[in-house]
Amino acid sequence: MSRLNVTEKIITAKVTRGLKWADVAAKVGLSKEWVTAACLGQMTLDARQAGIVADYFGLSEEDQRWLMAAPYKGSLPTQVPTDPLIYRFYELISVYGTTFKELIHEEFGDGIMSAIDFKMDLAREPNDAGDRVNIQMSGKFLAYKTY
Repeated sequence: MSRLNVTEKIITAKVTRGLKWADVAAKVGLSKEWVTAACLGQMTLDARQAGIVADYFGLSEEDQRWLMAAPYKGSLPTQVPTDPLIYRFYELISVYGTTFKELIHEEFGDGIMSAIDFKMDLAREPNDAGDRVNIQMSGKFLAYKTY
């Protein structure tokens, strides 16, 4: 048994039972983005959260313990960029890429977000703890076509 096996069980239960990430997130009491990432093996759940997720997806006690184990984050195989700023985007996609994919497919169906019909707004967001980078991205959804 491994964390990857638990992720596969979660995805199998989600698909076969028609479950929604937002619904499990509401039960956990956290955002759908974070809970999805946790369910996909990118975040560590505490005992309470792991219990809720295990109940929701019908997982065993052993599976629940794997949900509380520190994951190997950024487990997508790819060439690593060396520029520090670009690397941070690589890190973002490595950790949340599967979450983006799951949530986009759940909301729109099988397809992609266009990087051609796309807009992005980047702004400085003042913050007492240090200014933040605020990036908003919007890309046209392009469904895969049947032929």
